[in-house]
Amino acid sequence: MNTRTAATASSPPIPVAALLRLLAYSSIGLVMFFLPLEIAGKTTILFDHAATYLAQQQRSLSVALVLALMVWGAAAPFVKGSWRASTTSAVFSVLKVLGLVLALMYLLKLGPAPLFEKDMLPFLFDKLALTVGLIVPLGAVALAFLVGFGLLELVGVLMQPVMRPIWRTPGHSAIDAVASFVGSYSVGLLITNRVYSEGKYTAREAAIIATGFSTVSAAFMVIVAKTLGLMDAWNFYFWSTFVIAFAVTAITTWLPPISRMDNTGSVSATLPAGRNRWQAACDAGLAQASNAPPLWRVLRD
Repeated sequence: MNTRTAATASSPPIPVAALLRLLAYSSIGLVMFFLPLEIAGKTTILFDHAATYLAQQQRSLSVALVLALMVWGAAAPFVKGSWRASTTSAVFSVLKVLGLVLALMYLLKLGPAPLFEKDMLPFLFDKLALTVGLIVPLGAVALAFLVGFGLLELVGVLMQPVMRPIWRTPGHSAIDAVASFVGSYSVGLLITNRVYSEGKYTAREAAIIATGFSTVSAAFMVIVAKTLGLMDAWNFYFWSTFVIAFAVTAITTWLPPISRMDNTGSVSATLPAGRNRWQAACDAGLAQASNAPPLWRVLRD
């Protein structure tokens, strides 16, 4: 009886609901991002199929949505007053307005003939603006399954032993590193800055993550792959880029100027008492799955 009680105390019961959320939602994310499927004679990942369908079969709706995003993007800096924040903000605010003007010229067929050459406005709007405007939001929805319900936390703990010796960052940065790469790199930079501001990264650690891991997102990689005709080799393209990005970062982290940046306050994460690495990884994943908001809220965010 005492032995059974001790075993129960050392191994807390697995929360079934959290485990189901972790397995089900993470599996959906993995399928949407990493399982190419053939639909209508085209082989690619699921959310790219969705973007292609919207762009080709629902063009009017897609153009309206993308144009609405462009209007808001051009107006927001002036509505919020953020264009005054710096010279860079002012320049980009003007460029956003210019981009909106060019989009309207293209859609209304107004302007000099050279702008309507195949590689000018038609390429910029149909191949870039329209694709980005559809794939990035759809990719964000797909990423909600991949990063919102514990998979990254689980993987992050498992990666702790390799982060410090290779990339000179603490174990918990594995979550940030993978989230920055697999998710939105702009959001990844905001996360890195927030963690740094909270004192959980040193200046050097934050620089390593920002310049090494937060350089591109999977959603934008789809855009590049579509432009270059690489979607048939998506898995090879994605994983080779992933490996190369981490390999280059493993080199640059040991080179100036990053290697000479301030590293005061660096700490190393340790496993909870009485838990091995796999148990700690499962605990982290299940905790995130248990504490995550309802699915509809994660998708909305």
